[in-house]
Amino acid sequence: MPSRSSNPHLALRIAATGLSHGEIARRIAAEAKAQGHRQVAPDATRVRRWIDGERPRPPVPALLAAVISDAIGQPLTPGDLGLTAAGPTLDSIQLPLLTEAAAQTLAGWTQMDLFFDRRDTLKLALGAPLILAAERMLGGTARRLGGATKGFDADTTAALEEVTEFFTKSDASKGGGLYRKAIVAQLAEVASRIKDGVPPSLKARVFAATADLAALAGWVSHDCGRYGAAQRYWSYGIYAASEAGQPDRGVEIVTRMSHQMIYLGHPGDALGLLGVAAKKARLPAVRALVASQTGRVHAALGDERSAEEYLGAADELVADGLGDVPEWVAYFDAAEHAGARAVSARDLTGIGRNQRASDHFTDALALRRPGFDRVKVMDRIGLAAALFTEGEPEQAVAAAHQALDEATRVDSTLVVSRLNTLLGAARLYRTTAVNEIRIRAADLAAVRPTTVAA
Repeated sequence: MPSRSSNPHLALRIAATGLSHGEIARRIAAEAKAQGHRQVAPDATRVRRWIDGERPRPPVPALLAAVISDAIGQPLTPGDLGLTAAGPTLDSIQLPLLTEAAAQTLAGWTQMDLFFDRRDTLKLALGAPLILAAERMLGGTARRLGGATKGFDADTTAALEEVTEFFTKSDASKGGGLYRKAIVAQLAEVASRIKDGVPPSLKARVFAATADLAALAGWVSHDCGRYGAAQRYWSYGIYAASEAGQPDRGVEIVTRMSHQMIYLGHPGDALGLLGVAAKKARLPAVRALVASQTGRVHAALGDERSAEEYLGAADELVADGLGDVPEWVAYFDAAEHAGARAVSARDLTGIGRNQRASDHFTDALALRRPGFDRVKVMDRIGLAAALFTEGEPEQAVAAAHQALDEATRVDSTLVVSRLNTLLGAARLYRTTAVNEIRIRAADLAAVRPTTVAA
């Protein structure tokens, strides 16, 4: 895999050719000679310096673009190689509100993600840049650049919908670890096709499916610890939802971004994102989701009064019925809200409040529908941890054994983070039975280590 560099765009494209730096230099020299530039004769070291950020002088950028274009069979400009100010901006989560340009940026993100085996290749956005980007994306209106329509037809659109549905169900059941690269590669293919154009008659379907796929790519990336990549895919999902005419879909994706901020210990950013989402949410299910998650963040901050205000608002919306719920938010139901209440009670208990998180985890487990194996495992682990905290070690041990049996079948860092919570809750007990749980949980957590709690 290519190493981290000051010009990842160029490093990525050179890696895609499969050629050595020496061969790239040889081909540039040959191309230069053919064009009459006899003074251009780079070597492998010079190519390495370009990757490290050195800017070659003309005519080298154009020669380099020609050589790499020929090697990978795709026309590229010096800007595509990061050699001019007009090159793609991959460090920002801002997207150009132009269909083909946004797709080009998405393609760059997917390639960076797939070619560079580093979790920090795409940097995490925090604070005001994150909140302002979400606000801008939810309020934006995309504009089409060209008139080409050869990227999709009815069959390819149906295939996109089907594969997205398959990946979504697989992730909910088994976790995203096994499928992440396949999902990102599928998103890269979609970006390529969008650049080729989308027929007006298929626009809503194509971009609705793309929003679903991008939201999923973000979620599985988050679940695998690729937090910067997750933000990029979610931002494109918000954009695609706008193209599809589904503003509430974009709001739902913003709640995923806020969930990541909670998970990474940035509750202030989570509240900022949820504040933006609350202004835009219209569907009852989405409003309930935003309220439920906002309550959870306030609980994490130790603000019991605000937590109960928002959780209570979600209670009322769920009790009144959520109406005709689109498939993309159908996961949010009474069970999911019970899970949010359980985690909120856990967090408030941790700062001395008299809450029984175990009751809410039990409610969530009783309400969970088939097919959501990962979140059921998380609920079971949460239940065991809560029982330890509440002074019920025997019940906790029984719940923990069941949870650990099921956790071996799910590939998810979110599950592992709950295991770390379980280990923390069990630390006060030193019986043989609890030590066995501690050993099992630690061994399982070591398979996919993580340092944050969910």
